[in-house]
Order: sequence, then structure tokens, then C-alpha cells
Amino acid sequence: MINKQYVEDVIEWLQGVRSFLDKRSDDSSDLHDEIDQLLECTSEISEDELSASEIEQLQQRIHILHHNVTKLSQKQPQDLNVNKSVPIGKHTLPPLPYPYNALEPVISEEIMKLHHDKHHQTYVDGLNKAERMMQKARETNDFSLIKHWEREAAFHGSGHYLHTLFWENMDPRGGEKPKGSLLKQIDHDFGSFEAFKKHFSEAAKAVEGIGWAILVWAPRAKKLEILQSERHMILTQWDTIPLLVLDVWEHAYYLQYKTDRAAYVDNWWEIVNWPEVQYRFDKASQLTWKTQ
Repeated sequence: MINKQYVEDVIEWLQGVRSFLDKRSDDSSDLHDEIDQLLECTSEISEDELSASEIEQLQQRIHILHHNVTKLSQKQPQDLNVNKSVPIGKHTLPPLPYPYNALEPVISEEIMKLHHDKHHQTYVDGLNKAERMMQKARETNDFSLIKHWEREAAFHGSGHYLHTLFWENMDPRGGEKPKGSLLKQIDHDFGSFEAFKKHFSEAAKAVEGIGWAILVWAPRAKKLEILQSERHMILTQWDTIPLLVLDVWEHAYYLQYKTDRAAYVDNWWEIVNWPEVQYRFDKASQLTWKTQ
């Protein structure tokens, strides 16, 4: 017997992925066709219609689709319309690259729905409002509230961008350790992967109040660094590029881990999407400034 809630989650995820593909300029017609077929199939399912083998086949198709969508999302920038800017006040909530329950047991379905659909959406809405209000200030030449709207843009904009990266930094098949040039750089800058992981974890656990632990590439120093950020933007070190981020706001873990932030941080390593971090590192490390 197939779980009704699982089917509903799959349909919602498929719709989100289709919305994601609709906004891209590259050819993804095969993926669109597969999504349409899966939507038609899952929409007609009742709790007693599928056998165990049919359920397994459906799950395998969803797994393959997730893999192909992830590969598409990591295509080289020259293959995409990366020069297209976001109009003022038109930022949108990106779909999750996996179903809400995909990261269980590390992160529960309930948390993912609340975190993505409610909290991340709030940052998108806040950023859009701040941009529109600053545009209005320019048009009316009234900058009496510019301090407020600049702060709102910093807070909500950082929240939106960090959460977008956070979703991509995780994968249900993640964990273990990175490979290749990223692992080599980690070994060089931190001594070993184990030393890096310990440093990053302790930084995340020690964030004062709410915020993030962030692995960044520093183009001027030409090395990896670990930073903390309170809220979304306080203690930020400019001139760096985020590669791996861990959200330690209470809404990211409290429903499941209560006050045990340390357990959340320790378990999180099981779902780190190292290939995606490697991709960001490969691109970021090409950017270097004069050493100071």
C-alpha cells in the first residue's frame, strides 16, 4: 500500500520542478515530458492501486528524475542565460531540488515544508518589498527611510541567497567527503578534512543566537576560510564567495532537535552535497585578486 501523503509530496515536488524548468532557457523538453507523465501517473493513484513492484518502479523513476534535474541545475554557466537580470522586486522562491521528505531522518519533512515554504518565502517577499521601496525613494527623491530599507534589503537578500545555496548544498545521497581539487584545497588550508569538519561544526554550534556557518573562498588570500554569520549578514567578511553553508537558525532544526543544535550539526554532514560544493569551488577558485 502506498502512503497517500508520499504521493501528495511527490506531486507537489514535481510541480515545483516543472516551475523551475519553465524559467530556464536551455532545452529540457525530455524532463518536461517525464514530469508530465509522472504527474499523470501519481494524480490517478489511490492507496490500494499499486503493487510493491510498481511502487518501487515509481520511486526509481523519481530518483532518476531527481538525478537528471540536479545535473541540469549544475550545467556550465555558458550554457545558460546567466546574463539575464532579476527585475526590481521580482525575486522568486526556487523549488527544492528534491521532495520535502528526501532528507529524512536528518531533517524532517515537517521542517523542510515550514523552512522552505514559509521562512524562505518571507525573505523573498521582504527583499522584493525593500527593492521596490528603494526604487520609489529614487523616483520621489525622498530618502528619509533609506536606512531602514537598506537594512531590510541586506537582511532579506542575504536570507534569500543563503537559503537558495543551503538547499543546493544538501542531497539525500550526500555525505562522506569531497574529492579532487576541493579535498586537496581543504587539506592544504585546514590540515585535513577531519580538521576542517571539526572546525566548521564547532563554528556552527557556537554561532551566537541565530545565523550560519559558511565555508568561503577568499579570492584575495587565495584560500578557503570558515566564517560565522549572525542573522544572515552580521559578521560577514566581504570579498569572499560562499561555497558551503549551514543554517543554524532555530527554525532549521527546533521542531526535530529541540535545543540540541549540536546533534543537528553532527547529523547534517550525512546529507552534504559535495559535488555541488565542488562545482562552486571550481568556479570560485578561478577568481583571484591581487594578494594583500
